[in-house]
Amino acid sequence: MTRFILVLAVLVATLVAIDMGMDETFGWDARVNCAAVDAHFAGLDPYFVKNLKDTKLSYPYLPVTLDAFRPLCAGGVLVAHYKPIYLILGVICVLMLPGLGKTRSGAGDVALRGLFAFGGFLGFEWIVATGNFAILSGLLTAVSLALLLRPVSSGDGTSLAPQLAGAAVLGLVISFKLVFLPVLAALYFLPQPRARKLFLIGVALATFLLPILASLLVYPDLFKSWLSAIFGQIPGQHSPGNEVNPSLLFISLTLADRIGLGGSKALVVALYGLIAVALVLAPLAISVWRMVGRPSGKASPLRALDDWLVDHPDVAMRITVLAMYALYLCAPRLKEYAFFEVALYAAVLIVDLPAMLMAAVLTIAVAIPTLASVSGVFMSGFGQLTIALVCFWLLLPRGSSGQSASWRKLQEA
Repeated sequence: MTRFILVLAVLVATLVAIDMGMDETFGWDARVNCAAVDAHFAGLDPYFVKNLKDTKLSYPYLPVTLDAFRPLCAGGVLVAHYKPIYLILGVICVLMLPGLGKTRSGAGDVALRGLFAFGGFLGFEWIVATGNFAILSGLLTAVSLALLLRPVSSGDGTSLAPQLAGAAVLGLVISFKLVFLPVLAALYFLPQPRARKLFLIGVALATFLLPILASLLVYPDLFKSWLSAIFGQIPGQHSPGNEVNPSLLFISLTLADRIGLGGSKALVVALYGLIAVALVLAPLAISVWRMVGRPSGKASPLRALDDWLVDHPDVAMRITVLAMYALYLCAPRLKEYAFFEVALYAAVLIVDLPAMLMAAVLTIAVAIPTLASVSGVFMSGFGQLTIALVCFWLLLPRGSSGQSASWRKLQEA
């Protein structure tokens, strides 16, 4: 296993070195975002592409982000040097990622998470290629996971303050890309009493809504322009909402087109729901149900789940991250660089796997796509989605009720 991981590390390092030396005409998203910030500072509407310098792409983020991103874009340093800056931010992401049920992570665990973060699903490669600000949402995702998944101590459990902060940061992250809102529901799997979990979800929803409300109240005209740009109502320019994305929704649209019913939105939505349930949500629910078992006595299934999660904190935190992974994959709009965040979720989950299962996940998520990219095949679209789905199935828990709370013992059993 050690030799295999070392070989993968050399392979991923080679890929990162190649990406860092790519043609400087790449990094278009960084230029677009900073051009929008500059246009806003100059008093122009940044949601009209004609007001953005040297680009045909539109600015996709809420108006409130224009002032938030201004320090990042000041002086043109980010646009000129975004690659080393993103590399440093990626390293910080790795260092921030928590272990599950551990007070400290060993150097081996950190190295393994780094291997997955930089090589998994080619998400980081797409961030470097596009210069997308998903590196910032990845950093905040790592911070939120570090706060939410603090080791559970004996006695009264974890303090509420770090988890409140983690929920707030997670809600803020999701507000960058509104389609990932369902990810917040994964907080219900935390090993906490139901009232506390619902409170954490409420805090996350509040911070999710805060940038939207701030944009609506402080920047009403820009908010209207943002809506017009997102929904393609500004003629003659690029619209993020009209892009083709490698998502389960697009698969359902393709299937509906094949049978000649692509114009039926109801059918497309129904197929989308069926595919998401069949490929992602049902396997997760069945795995969790097998672990929890049937409720004893008169306890409701939901109460039995709440009690089981509190009694098995290490596995509960693992299921929480796995649920985030699952709900992220179900999003109706999933860009290639968004797989960097999927890789961060998977990096948390992979550390405690048995050797054979770890080797399988690393082969599928890191070795195959990295070899393809090094050989000149720039994997994207449904290739990334497919390998992410296969890894999700491999990461599903395989225990049953009555077993130890330790994930490693669950796997050995």
